[in-house]
Amino acid sequence: MSKPGVKEAAQAVAQYAEDVERLKAAIGRVIVGQAEVVEAAVLCLLAGGNLLLEGVPGTGKTLLVRTLADALELSFGRIQCTPDLMPADVIGTWIVTEEGGSRDFVFRKGPVFANVLLADEVNRATPKTQSALLEAMQERQVTAGGQTFPLPDPFVVLATINPIEMEGTYPLPEAQLDRFLLKSMVSGATVEEMRTILDRTTAEELTAVEPVLDAERIRAMQALTRQVPLGDRARDWVTRLVHATRPDAQEAGPLTKRYVRYGASVRAAQALTLCGKVLALASGRAAVAREDMQRVAHAALRHRIVLNFEAEAEGIATEALIDEALEVTGAG
Repeated sequence: MSKPGVKEAAQAVAQYAEDVERLKAAIGRVIVGQAEVVEAAVLCLLAGGNLLLEGVPGTGKTLLVRTLADALELSFGRIQCTPDLMPADVIGTWIVTEEGGSRDFVFRKGPVFANVLLADEVNRATPKTQSALLEAMQERQVTAGGQTFPLPDPFVVLATINPIEMEGTYPLPEAQLDRFLLKSMVSGATVEEMRTILDRTTAEELTAVEPVLDAERIRAMQALTRQVPLGDRARDWVTRLVHATRPDAQEAGPLTKRYVRYGASVRAAQALTLCGKVLALASGRAAVAREDMQRVAHAALRHRIVLNFEAEAEGIATEALIDEALEVTGAG
């Protein structure tokens, strides 16, 4: 940690952990189950990254994003991605206004100018529109008419994809997938969870979300996240893990050497490290441990490993390759 006294640092860590629990509890009043998905959303928010959510319709992806924004007292933007969606529909456009007998060009901001942005069914947008969203995700700014506009701070994109309806979709290129800090798989509700959902959603009054954190507090927590030290052993392990996903690396296992075309990039190591720091602070610790990064290994790696044709033909799952990488690095 940085230079504040031991007591002040301990208080900052304790407050961080308390705020994370308050945020999860607020979301849990609306979202039933989906603990891993909720945690992934909180991790991306506090690590300053973006989240990709994959799941069939009706699993609460949109509700989760909306609830997150409400619990944070942040602005919310929604983009319903379709093949006819244009970049201007996302970032905004210049319009002509008349005032006092004179004409002027004014930039009308699009839905991307929000703290929490939902890009629903992002793979239905054309590559041209996806590239406009890519600049927002990576640079935290957009460019229109040769002029650059900064986005609100904090800013997080939560994008959804539907794995069962592939007609009229444009697969996300590897470069854009790599910009998502984590990819979370949204599963269907269990029988018990479905009963609770019915009780909450068909009652006379729907459950409301009370804001528990604001933009200023989120920025402070993001800053504290980056102050958490990464020890030599933890850094060495995360480096070896990422290398173990690459077929030409010495650390790679037999499945990886046979079935992987491209392994994870440096961004995977950055994602594991930042999310590990958030988990450490959320647990009341001021130093990241290997176990923290192991906890998010699948979410950080599953969208960054490109399988070859043989793997697709034989039905090899990416999850199995991540398990192998964890095993060969001593974390299986």
